[in-house]
Amino acid sequence: MFKKILVANRGEIAVRIIRACKEWGISTVAVHSNVDSESMHVRLADESICIGSHQPQNSYLNISALMSAADITGAEAIHPGYGFLSENARFAKIVTDQGIKFIGPDSDLIKKMGNKIEAKRIAKENGLPVIEGSEGALNTVNEAKNVINKIGYPVLIKASGGGGGKGMKIVNKPEELENLFSMARVEAKKYFNNDEVYIEKYYKNPRHIEVQILSGKNRTVHLNERDCSVQRNHQKLIEETPSPVIHEKIRSDLLNKTVKMIEKIGYEGAGTVEYVYENEKFYFLEMNTRVQVEHPVTEMATGIDIVKEQIWIANCGNTALTQENIKPRGHVIECRINAEDPSKNFQPSPGTITVCHQPSGFRTRIDGAIFQGCKITPYYDSLICKLICQGRNRTEAIQRTLRALDEFVIEGISTTIGLHKKILNHKKFINSDFDVNWLANEKFY
Repeated sequence: MFKKILVANRGEIAVRIIRACKEWGISTVAVHSNVDSESMHVRLADESICIGSHQPQNSYLNISALMSAADITGAEAIHPGYGFLSENARFAKIVTDQGIKFIGPDSDLIKKMGNKIEAKRIAKENGLPVIEGSEGALNTVNEAKNVINKIGYPVLIKASGGGGGKGMKIVNKPEELENLFSMARVEAKKYFNNDEVYIEKYYKNPRHIEVQILSGKNRTVHLNERDCSVQRNHQKLIEETPSPVIHEKIRSDLLNKTVKMIEKIGYEGAGTVEYVYENEKFYFLEMNTRVQVEHPVTEMATGIDIVKEQIWIANCGNTALTQENIKPRGHVIECRINAEDPSKNFQPSPGTITVCHQPSGFRTRIDGAIFQGCKITPYYDSLICKLICQGRNRTEAIQRTLRALDEFVIEGISTTIGLHKKILNHKKFINSDFDVNWLANEKFY
């Protein structure tokens, strides 16, 4: 097993990785920007090193600084977490070329699956149903028109190198196409330095379903699916497992086809394959070649530590898990708690947490990096912690989550705790009568 791992991230995911390393008996190195020196991940690590200023490009996105930190501290492996450089193929290759283990898949696979057009082609070749649309990148409006003539409106213009809703435009009628096509390309260039866009059929009332996998050289296993349909501006707010809308026959088909694709492409590590689901049909959306924000939902249901498994696979190349021994139980719900003010259009709410009481109790988990007196800066993602609750069934999981939210006290900043209470108490959520567009059409504030 590795003796020392550098955690190339911050916040709650850095804390999560450090905890997993401690359970393996592995020493950890925390990296931090100048404003994160008192953060929890720095306090919990065995060593820490400042890698630059608060701007991400000068610290957490600074490959040279990260590699220098690994060299100085003698780290044998680097865990990228999620976000930042976690799906950066260049970073993964540099780490590997320096003789350090990158805890994630091969850089070539990161590159292939990170390109949405290439990923779609690979999925189709390996037996997954894909959304109707263009076969490759589109450079002109006329090319877009030719595709739309075959599949019809509405359509979705998407950035090839994109994610998080950036470079994504819904086109409902012909007169909107030219302007939105141009806007999508400009956004794609701005956010991803790649103006390639493609077109897919737009589904108006879909669910967002994803399958968690762990894969080694010896075998691939799935850890069932998650339903991530409670979203705002393509950002997930609440996740749950199992999905309350998928029938068992469809679930079995989805899981089996996902495993077969992962085995065929020779994937190693943890990964997530995401799907659009509507009218009892599922279509490949994308693959994330890293640990997900919502991984604790699956961990609670299966009893499997996904981050520890990542480290194990990176160390020996194989997984010790077998499919027959993975037996999820009950129902699990995760709420992402953000430092935002929903009443002010989700404006970020930096500041100092003056009071912090986190809930506990039966099958109640908090993943976070907050404490009384900690500073929430305006420079990074607004996610501050996650609440995960398990019940014997969905009804009990909802009630347990609501009980835990009532116990949660965070003062000094605004959070989304109140919004989560409203969502979980809403009739449509209780009846699972919603899709990814629900929050945009519902007036919670």
